[in-house]
Amino acid sequence: MRMPFRRLLALACLLTSLAALAAAQAGDGALLVFVGTYTGRGSEGIYAYRFDPATGEPVSLGLAAATDSPSFVEVDPKGRFLYAANELRTFRDEPTGAISVFAIDRLPGKLRLLQQVSSLGADPAHLSLDRSARFLLVANYTGGNYTVFPVGGDGRLGPRSAFVQDVGSGVDPKRQAGPHAHFIQTTNDNRFALVADLGLDQVLVHRFDARSGSLTPADPPFVKLAPGAGPRHAAFAPSGRSVYVVNELDSTVTVFDYRPDPGTLSTRQTVSTLPKGFTGENTTAEIAIDAKGRFLYVSNRGHDSIALFRVDPQAGTLTLVEAVSTGGRTPRHFTIDPTGRWLLAANQNSNTIVVFRIDPGSGRLAPTSGSVKVGSPVCVCFVPARY
Repeated sequence: MRMPFRRLLALACLLTSLAALAAAQAGDGALLVFVGTYTGRGSEGIYAYRFDPATGEPVSLGLAAATDSPSFVEVDPKGRFLYAANELRTFRDEPTGAISVFAIDRLPGKLRLLQQVSSLGADPAHLSLDRSARFLLVANYTGGNYTVFPVGGDGRLGPRSAFVQDVGSGVDPKRQAGPHAHFIQTTNDNRFALVADLGLDQVLVHRFDARSGSLTPADPPFVKLAPGAGPRHAAFAPSGRSVYVVNELDSTVTVFDYRPDPGTLSTRQTVSTLPKGFTGENTTAEIAIDAKGRFLYVSNRGHDSIALFRVDPQAGTLTLVEAVSTGGRTPRHFTIDPTGRWLLAANQNSNTIVVFRIDPGSGRLAPTSGSVKVGSPVCVCFVPARY
């Protein structure tokens, strides 16, 4: 049966209007960004923004999902699901935090809760997907343990496939009275998982089975850092030959040579993240390397800056170039946009996200007018373009 001309015309007008609305809301080439926060401090959960990679301008889309203290967020490579670590001491009357799984609605920048499960340890501080995106790895800070969950085709998590409880302590009685797993991620080849334990001054190394999601201690099972260093996060060189660990408590970065066949780390260099002459209190937070492996960035909380290091292309060693003010207080997290042209710094204690332009030749940062207000931002995550 043929559709009447008037109805056909009306349908065509409706489709045209919807396409125009989508273009207006998404913007030409605009990227979607989600920001995790600490709630109860002027925030209700995860917030969404449109980011224009041509101009570096972010535009607020408002609250994407209300959820308790989503302090670290991760998006799957196809941009369908978001995983949030709810940094809680208690969940469902148990001494544990939670992991929330959301479906992403790109056009309005909203999140729909699919599942919320125990993280199996208090205060989950970091999570990541393995390189196949079939497993989610979670580090529980106060729990001092880490867990692996299989990921289903619908994004939901299955029963744990691995669980490891760390034991021991470090030299700092306030920050290292027990183990504090702060980071977990698989290596570039997906054969090993590295865990930075701030309480033990260790980076633990496990063989990772990408079929079963199991973890098996490597030989040796860990590498030690300086007493009181407090390893927090790590970044992997694109070449796979170097691993960079930022140490929270002594404001340093340690460079490790990585040998993928045995899965071993050997210390090559440790450098300060602070300019000479700085005498105030400082802790580091995030670390990231650019896509070509030429520049490394670290956030300083106290000095309130992003430190830029130049990476030696052969040895992988670092040279401090500068430390640029983030224009706010306590830059807990930052991220580089997918084009490699912009860096977004989340100033936790001044409630701002500030945009910096990255010089492609030198890696230096230049502040821009791009800035948004959000309560207690602690993690910034870009959504990959559609497959």
